[in-house]
Amino acid sequence: MEKSRMYQILSDLNRLKWSVTYKGIIAGMIAGLLVTLYRLGIEFGTEKSLEAYQFLRLHPIYIVPWMLFIAIAGYLTYRLVKLEPYAKGSGIPQVAGIVLFGMKIKWHTVLLVRYLAGILTSFFGVSLGREGPSIQIGAAGSQAFAKKAGKNKLEENCLITAGASAGLSAAFNAPLSGIMFALEEIHRTFSPNILIGATTAALTADLVSKYFFGLKPVLNYTDIPQLPIRYYGLLLPLGILSGIVGAAANKGLLDISLLYAKLPAFLRPGAALLLALPCGLLIPQVLGGGQNLIKLSESAQISISLLGIYLVMKLAFTCVCFGSGIPGGIFMPILSLGAMTGCIFGKMITVWGLSADYIPAFCVCAMAGAMSGSVKAPVTSILLMAEMTGSLVHLLPVAAVAFIALLTSDVLKISPVYEVLLERLTDEEKDSAGGKKAGAIIEIPVELGSKVARKKVKDVGWPEGALIVSLHRGKKELVPNGETQILPGDYLVVLSSEQGFDEMNRSLMELCRSDL
Repeated sequence: MEKSRMYQILSDLNRLKWSVTYKGIIAGMIAGLLVTLYRLGIEFGTEKSLEAYQFLRLHPIYIVPWMLFIAIAGYLTYRLVKLEPYAKGSGIPQVAGIVLFGMKIKWHTVLLVRYLAGILTSFFGVSLGREGPSIQIGAAGSQAFAKKAGKNKLEENCLITAGASAGLSAAFNAPLSGIMFALEEIHRTFSPNILIGATTAALTADLVSKYFFGLKPVLNYTDIPQLPIRYYGLLLPLGILSGIVGAAANKGLLDISLLYAKLPAFLRPGAALLLALPCGLLIPQVLGGGQNLIKLSESAQISISLLGIYLVMKLAFTCVCFGSGIPGGIFMPILSLGAMTGCIFGKMITVWGLSADYIPAFCVCAMAGAMSGSVKAPVTSILLMAEMTGSLVHLLPVAAVAFIALLTSDVLKISPVYEVLLERLTDEEKDSAGGKKAGAIIEIPVELGSKVARKKVKDVGWPEGALIVSLHRGKKELVPNGETQILPGDYLVVLSSEQGFDEMNRSLMELCRSDL
């Protein structure tokens, strides 16, 4: 490669952080508006579903025509998902697939299906959340913007990740969680360019969301008392219990597809909507994402046996809805499972003299534990609880339970739910012929324990066509040669001259990421 070409690449990379900064603001505004519209639609649909089932309880004669509506809505959902298969389910693995493996996804059909199918099924009270779809909606909106404003593949990926971060921020009024989620779950590594883009986008989206929904946190736990230190010993069994619940949710969400495989694809959404009917008539508390169950758990006014029924039914109903392919997320349902787990635990402990005033604190801790045990993103779980409850006073016990639950999940050999879903997605992608573009620029961190760590550049078996044009080490930027030693924590900037972005990125991830 000519020196002038190399210097041009390095100069472009230096300007990238400022370009991503101001473009991240635009991406955040786009994502914030799109997610706000989606959030309003989902909340309206869920509210109307509760009214509909209340009407059906009083007028059972209308159940038959309602089943006709179920059949129509189920078939329409099937057709929509068939139009854009990458819009089914959560949406988070799809976003990770774009930025990590260069998957080709049509942003316009994703938005169309997310809005139409997501809002349509919300009128039947499906047990799915808004966060996963919001992340994909934010990423899709930013993808459209990046296609016009992005200068290269690296900047496009930064902007798509920024949109995903903004999507979670707008869904929960949680900008810090959105930023951390981009690093912990989408990229799973730290990158300065990703961080600055995600930060500006998440803060902008949070501003847009607060303009429409107000300044109050999504879950109002600000008035609950802080858990005394003498009760911290109880966090160990609570972390284990919430980790088991998170692991059960993980297994259920992933294994339900085996049952659905026995059904024709066009019947799957309708099957989930049909199950929503008895749930809506008999236990309407399990409908929707689960925010109502979280409020019930906070009040601690219902019996342990009833909480246990709600817990089991919410888990089963969520798995059925998610496995059907209906567009929807699992964050809020998992959080509701954690809240009920914490409430059951707290009510059981009151037998030994614990004040019932501390039960809401156990709910907050168990929510983080259940999410950490299922998603395997403990830092995001901790920050999400702090932002959604509007209080930092529970940070230490929440963090303790989150990491105990993570350890419990690891002992049970549970794989991160989104990682498994991404693997399934990429397996499907291998059979399709996607377009390949040469000349892609890839930025990738070197992890401790990886194959390239502490080796010289010349001693690494690099993929064909890979050229290491820059190495970032802290604040230093080096132009490497064959004798340059690669250290853990370095950032490599690689130019792919012969392979497509997805193939090159996969190969580099195998070299630079640790198996530990």
